[in-house]
Amino acid sequence: MLIYRLILKAGARRWRKSAGADAPTVCVGNVTAGGTGKTPFTELTLRLLQDSPRWGASNLAMLSRGYKRRSRGFQQVMRDSTAAFAGDEPLQIKKKFPAVTVAVDKNRIEGCDFLAHPEKLAIGSFKAGKAAGMKRAAVRSARRCKDKDFPAAGIIVMDDALQFKRLHASINIVLVDYNRPVFQDRLLPFGRLRDLPSRLWDADMVVVTKCPRNMDGWEKTTFASKLRIKDFNPTECTGTGPDGKRVTLLFSYTGYLPLEPVFPETDPRYSYSKSVVLFTGIADDTPVKARLSDDYKIVHSISFPDHHRFTRGDMSMLSAAVRRFPISTLVTTEKDAQRLLDCPSVPAEVRERVFMLPVETAFESERELEIYKAALDALA
Repeated sequence: MLIYRLILKAGARRWRKSAGADAPTVCVGNVTAGGTGKTPFTELTLRLLQDSPRWGASNLAMLSRGYKRRSRGFQQVMRDSTAAFAGDEPLQIKKKFPAVTVAVDKNRIEGCDFLAHPEKLAIGSFKAGKAAGMKRAAVRSARRCKDKDFPAAGIIVMDDALQFKRLHASINIVLVDYNRPVFQDRLLPFGRLRDLPSRLWDADMVVVTKCPRNMDGWEKTTFASKLRIKDFNPTECTGTGPDGKRVTLLFSYTGYLPLEPVFPETDPRYSYSKSVVLFTGIADDTPVKARLSDDYKIVHSISFPDHHRFTRGDMSMLSAAVRRFPISTLVTTEKDAQRLLDCPSVPAEVRERVFMLPVETAFESERELEIYKAALDALA
């Protein structure tokens, strides 16, 4: 464990000295292994940028690793891409934001470079790439990219890039789950921390997600103390970290929208059922269960591993649940729906009654929203 900590500290030092990209970048990250709500917060950020007088007319781009995708290197995500090709989260975002250029690349430096300079994707030989100052790996990635027709990015939102040590974003936002304060957690494999909790102080802004609605100043101050932030002012949303640095701390909650059909043949009448069979493949489905329990009786629940790729056997399990609960609705999450659409063996009885539960993140107060919008507008 000591060696692991030393490796993480060395990585953090390297990150602090790293350079930025050729376009303004917003990093939405965390120090926890999944479950902090990065995708809904990324969507919130894209909505605000689209509505921003500063960035609304710019070409917006979003870059993700594309976790568990089968493609390699840099790839542009299209609305008709598959989750296997792009990853479930980037595909979900592309469908919600068709005007945004969405791309995946494990190498964030390379990905940002291609998004800022799409003309480099047209380089067809290693010789030409070398003349343009590109590394051989970048040339290989450019030659693999299938879809190359997009404008140069004016600003790039990066999902889950805090642990990429060779790129320092223009603004770094670290998300913290309200239900798991990082200083009360432990490093993997004994807890869910994948990075040192002190990385919070590298952030330009810390955002607490999945909070209860309408938190008052006392509740926010109490939670700030759990994060070791002193002298927190809930009106100005600032306090002092252990290193003496001023910290901006914002609070957000998750809102759920009405159920949406997953397939074209999904019968909307099933959404009026008062009982559901829930199946998920996410890090933590507790909030989903809590929300559904407000309006439905969950008669059966099936939990798969995070980012689970559905199989024929899984479809047999869902068909059995349909036969067992014939008047119940099948419900899953937005991310799971992207992977379900990839599965070639979804039975008709599943297709006709499966819905997804969309989510949105919002800030607890107008003041917090104003602070975040101002931070985005200040990027140059």
